Amino acid sequence: MRFFVRREHAMSVQTHHVPIVAAAMLAASGGSGSGQTLSPGGTPPQPPQSAAVMRIQPRYLRLYTDPGVELAEENYRHATLDWKMPLREAALISIDVWNYHYSRDTLERIEEITREKIAPFLAACRAHGLQVIHTPAGPVAQKHPNFIRMRPEEARPQVPWPDSPRWPPADFAWKSGAYAQYARPHEPWDEARVKHRTTQRDFHELARPVGNEPVILDGEDLHRYCAERGILHLFFIGFNTNACIIGRDYGVRAMGGRGYHIILVRDATTGMETAETVKDLTCTKGTIATFEQFTGYTVTTAELIQALRDSARP
Repeated sequence: MRFFVRREHAMSVQTHHVPIVAAAMLAASGGSGSGQTLSPGGTPPQPPQSAAVMRIQPRYLRLYTDPGVELAEENYRHATLDWKMPLREAALISIDVWNYHYSRDTLERIEEITREKIAPFLAACRAHGLQVIHTPAGPVAQKHPNFIRMRPEEARPQVPWPDSPRWPPADFAWKSGAYAQYARPHEPWDEARVKHRTTQRDFHELARPVGNEPVILDGEDLHRYCAERGILHLFFIGFNTNACIIGRDYGVRAMGGRGYHIILVRDATTGMETAETVKDLTCTKGTIATFEQFTGYTVTTAELIQALRDSARP
């Protein structure tokens, strides 16, 4: 267990620059946002406070063995913990649960998971008072009436090391100009994907925000929202496991780096696969295994639904 504590502290130092990258990505996508701006200490719609306590058994991959058992990969197995957490200190983060995916088989899995796992889980969260926070990418976030910003529009992230070299050059980072040869080739489907993303992509019909559930676009706003409400434990659902779930600045790595407890709901997500991996969902399983080794913990929707039901009992 000490391994994870050290890792979290290390990550908290290494990932403080993430919002800067995210801000650049947001600017590049034209996602300045038009939602309500709330300064620190502002008062967006408050979820009901609950004195309920939820008990869960989160799973992780133990990279050690018991005394007398050889330290070898073939002996590294799952272990579980026993946590009791106040419901008011937890929140569900729903990332990119879309009505669309350009890849047929990925969309089929997303549709099945959303209908069979995510929809009933969202219903249980709402019924028992677990805060639901939606974090879709732009422009879906900015278009929704529940979109909020927790800092002034003109605020910009600060460079953690002002004297740090400005390197590599911008053209190299964007693979343009003299460095264009390093860019991936243009794909014929790109224009259609961009058009759909900007004009048709939306929340899945079964995963739309309900009531005053907030819609948040980046990690700094999510962090400020959680800080105002004393939220410490973040449960993640959505798509894709090996892309936005781990890579967004409001995803599992970045928020874990800020010090939050990160719990991935492992049957409420799927990754992008390839011809070599789709049969066994190797990319999805590998991403979850790596997450359980080095970043956080996992649970299932069934476990959480039962824990929420039990939290309502005296």
